[in-house]
Amino acid sequence: MAETTHQTICVIIAARNAAETIGVAIQSALNEMHVGEVVVVDDGSTDGTATVARQADDGSGRLTIVSFEKNRGPSAARNHAITISRAPLIAILDADDFFFPGRFAPMLEEDEWDLIADNIAFIYEPTEVIHPERFETRARTMSLTEFVEGNISKRGVKRGETGFLKPMIRRNFLDAHGLRYKEEMRLGEDYDFYVRALAKGGRYKVIEHCGYGAVVRQDSLSGRHRTEDLRHLYEADEAILADPALSQAARAAVQRHRDHVRGKYELRAFLDVKSQAGKFAAIRHILTRPQMLPAVATGIFLDKLDLMRSKSSPAVVEPPRTRYLLPGIPAVQK
Repeated sequence: MAETTHQTICVIIAARNAAETIGVAIQSALNEMHVGEVVVVDDGSTDGTATVARQADDGSGRLTIVSFEKNRGPSAARNHAITISRAPLIAILDADDFFFPGRFAPMLEEDEWDLIADNIAFIYEPTEVIHPERFETRARTMSLTEFVEGNISKRGVKRGETGFLKPMIRRNFLDAHGLRYKEEMRLGEDYDFYVRALAKGGRYKVIEHCGYGAVVRQDSLSGRHRTEDLRHLYEADEAILADPALSQAARAAVQRHRDHVRGKYELRAFLDVKSQAGKFAAIRHILTRPQMLPAVATGIFLDKLDLMRSKSSPAVVEPPRTRYLLPGIPAVQK
């Protein structure tokens, strides 16, 4: 086991109006023998999230709960948790997700990493007992270029960006490079944080063993981001591109990601103007940025095409199932 002892990990949970799920998340973290701290930051909730979180305390003294009076966003919540915690390893857990038992042991067996992630099970119909498929614990290194390329979403493909991975991170690496989340970001803050870590030379390992359960919800906040959030995301890419030390391959990948997000932003901005001020105002708006006209026109065409397809073809209802972010080789049953 590499540079680890039994209680070395701080699990950070940023929570907003998560009373229905926060208890399961906390319990799954406290059940892990390697976890020495669990820090929950209640980010301005109005539904009793903090009360439910306190009820999940196991009496071991490892749980800390902090409440913000006003919502400040997940980046601010995580930064605060990093500041007030002490464990040398940091793991992020979303408030509506959970760890499968024994998540950290296979990760801690690996050497030579600054960030290490395992496989994720996307769970569409959670039940009382969920057992993930067992995969061989094969490890590989993920480059900055591969990580960024894996975050460019594709139409018609179920989401599975590499930004969904929830790596465990060495605190000394973050502190050595002054790395923290950008608090103005409420979309893609994880992506930006990990890209900046990789740009600083972070060694990112990934194993195929699955220890993280992500519950897929129809009312997820990710579907309700503001147009402004998309702007902050592509501007974060531009800040990364300002680094002269960025390799040519990494620079090209970040540029592709920036252009992808910028196209989404411009389409949303165009539709916002049309909704608020009418069609002619929207046309005037796009004529002031002619370089973005192809992206906007393509986005409108594809949206209309998706709408026509959905009307002409009856929706296929798939049976409830679990899918995995990473492909893996099933482990040999002993």
